[in-house]
Amino acid sequence: MSGFSPDLRARTLATLQESPVDVLIIGGGINGAGVARDLCLRQQPDGALKVALVEQRHFASGTSGKNSQLIHGGLRYLKYLKMALVKESLKERATLRRLAPHLVEPLAFLMPIYSRLDKMKFMMGLSMYDQLAGDANVGKHREMSKAEFAGLEPRMNVQGLVGGAVFYDCSVHSARFVLENLFDAAANGALIANHVHAEPQERSGNGLWRVRLEDRVTGESIIAHARKLVDATGAWSTPASGAPRLVRGSHLVLPRLNNEEHAIAYFDDNGRIVFLIPWGSQKQLTLAGTTDVDHKDGPENARISKAEFDYLAGIIQRLYPRAAPIEPICAFSSLRPLVDDGSSSATAASREHKIWNTADGILRIQGGKYTTYRAMSEEAVDLITKEVAPQLTAIHKTASEPLAGNSEKALSQLAAEAPRLAHDYRLAQSDVEAMMHDYGVHVPEVLALLPDGDCGPIRRVDCARIGFAVQHEMALHLSDYFFVSSYAGYEAHWESADLEPYANMMGAWMGWDSARQSQEIQAVLKHVALPR
Repeated sequence: MSGFSPDLRARTLATLQESPVDVLIIGGGINGAGVARDLCLRQQPDGALKVALVEQRHFASGTSGKNSQLIHGGLRYLKYLKMALVKESLKERATLRRLAPHLVEPLAFLMPIYSRLDKMKFMMGLSMYDQLAGDANVGKHREMSKAEFAGLEPRMNVQGLVGGAVFYDCSVHSARFVLENLFDAAANGALIANHVHAEPQERSGNGLWRVRLEDRVTGESIIAHARKLVDATGAWSTPASGAPRLVRGSHLVLPRLNNEEHAIAYFDDNGRIVFLIPWGSQKQLTLAGTTDVDHKDGPENARISKAEFDYLAGIIQRLYPRAAPIEPICAFSSLRPLVDDGSSSATAASREHKIWNTADGILRIQGGKYTTYRAMSEEAVDLITKEVAPQLTAIHKTASEPLAGNSEKALSQLAAEAPRLAHDYRLAQSDVEAMMHDYGVHVPEVLALLPDGDCGPIRRVDCARIGFAVQHEMALHLSDYFFVSSYAGYEAHWESADLEPYANMMGAWMGWDSARQSQEIQAVLKHVALPR
């Protein structure tokens, strides 16, 4: 069975109420998911270590699902001489391409260059980037003439353009990538539950932590016990030894600007890099971002400001002066919980990570980059196992085990079946291939949920996706489907009437009445509100 079993959430809460676990991970973003996967892969085949993870909202609903959707080395960090960070990130980029080739895909970036001094600096930086990547490079950069660049992007501003360059990184569906880490953890014994708020209470004389768990679906509370706690709550973490520096990154989703399948990487006057990335289920959109702004308003209130909106819109207008006035479809923001190194600007703040046991004995994870999550998880689990299972400390499997079974061989075999699956399930082959990109080897389970007849205004494939989200991804709210299981919520100017069929469909699975469906619709509409 792919994904979560339908009873996993209830089984997790029942087990946590009845018996202690060895490790309780609080937080279901990429770091929590990575730690859970690493712990559970190490303990095969006996499965003696009992591991649980709880998340207060839906998995990947925070920073891990609302980033720039890239697996990248961090070209801009070369400016700050962070060679070790860039080299580690490039190494992990290569590793993640092997682990999940359906989700982590090479992406070309065009870089417009508007001064000869910049041209010299950028070409030196790109040469260094390639060298740091070594034999595992995605592709070598090359210089481009003004004419070649303008031919690829005819609508782009050519005034002052002296040429350009192309280099390579990778794109990712970052929310689905988190889910697949959790699928792997669950398949190897992890207990997992979302929409559960955890609050550590105290450590008793026998060494067990008492943790109050509030089920945000039922409102009920239970007390769980664990030998070891892991704080992977990111922006919600508040250790006495130093809360993270919260830096907001915001993005705009717009109608497609890029002329071809490449992205655009533009360095502004202050040396910040902004990406314009082909995006959406049909690559019909452009994802523009990101910003770097210190955030003081608490983790629940991460929304794009008017200043951020104007900054991104200004760059887009500078690059595409002949484009229509900027009318974004939506915006989303998230918070980077960075190690506070005292940097004067959010842009210059360190992206290094810190993993440590605080005085109270909780293992905490702070800082780092999405791209390096696997290496960070390995470091964290080395510390955890030294306490709870020393025999597992030297076992490292996450760099070699395909994510949730998505090996190159398995994906190739599945791709060869696309024409047959399209025929058998009465779908366009392009729909089957798109599902393979999102679900990998889980596609047969998604297809099994296709309705026989018409779904009215909803496509049959979307009906199946909703069913899979409810049955196997622990989606409990309409927003869980629209912003984690898929990114459909970011792809259109949704109105209440447009969302009603989706609420009806999910409501049929969940047993919602009309009032609940209306509440779910309003929650989706609030999710992507633009600044006034």
